[in-house]
Parts: sequence; C-alpha cells; structure tokens
Amino acid sequence: MADDLTRAMELWQDAYKHQMQGDLEQAIELYQASIRAHPTAEAHTFLGWTYSFQGRLVEATAECLKAIEVDPELGNPYNDIGVYLMQQDRLDDAVPWLEKAKRAPRYEPRQYPYMNLGRIYMRQGRWWDALRELEGAVRMAPEDRASHRALHELRARLN
Repeated sequence: MADDLTRAMELWQDAYKHQMQGDLEQAIELYQASIRAHPTAEAHTFLGWTYSFQGRLVEATAECLKAIEVDPELGNPYNDIGVYLMQQDRLDDAVPWLEKAKRAPRYEPRQYPYMNLGRIYMRQGRWWDALRELEGAVRMAPEDRASHRALHELRARLN
C-alpha cells in the first residue's frame, strides 16, 4: 500500500511537470497511471485541471467530483468546479462550490476562492460583496500581489 502511494505520488509529480511544459496528453496519461497506482484527490483534481486546459469542462468537473469522494477535505476541487462553472457563465451555480472551498480544511492557495467569488460579484455588480471577498483574499494571503491589485482596483472603482 505504501509503495503504491509512493509510486502514485511520483507519477503525479511527473505528470505535473509535463502539464506545466504544455505536454497535456502525456500529463493525462501520467495522472491516469497515478490514479491506477493509488487514487488520490490531488491526481483527480490535476487531471481535471488538465482536461480544462483542453476545454473539456464536463470531464474536468467529473474528475473534481471523484477527488472530493477520495478526500472531501481538499479544497482545490471545490474551487476548480466553481471556476469551470464560471467559465460556462453559471455564476450562481459556482458560488456554493467556492464557499465550500473557503471552508475546506486542506487548501492552498487559500485566497483563490475569495478571488473567484470577488470576480463573480463584480460581474454581477454586487460591489460590496466583491469588496468583502477581495478583502478576504488579502487576509488569506497578504503576500499575494494579484489579490492586492484586485482589491485596489475595486476600491478605486468605488471612489
């Protein structure tokens, strides 16, 4: 069992390298091999992320749902489902997934669901809700420049 998990993590890391180099087909094969060796929430989530790069949002969402089954405490798949729904202009459907990501015990980078909720609320013209979320993003990751920039831009817009 431990050997299977070690092998799965090695395959997952190799898949991630291929994904970051743009070799999506090889990344998919390696993520799938990782899942066969030992299913992890990370491998399912990142396989879904790779599918999303190919515009395969239904399959991406399905992988995130599998990730949640494996480990409901990992926040990344909740956030990713929210993002996939945002990409389909299903903003109201995305909100509960992003809220779940915010509450997930195991999640890095923690500011992402706040940023994504801020984007939704800005698109909906819900400025004060957006402000609250972007302030939350800055609280979660004070070193994140993108969070600070988004908050600054919204505050300037409100003045």
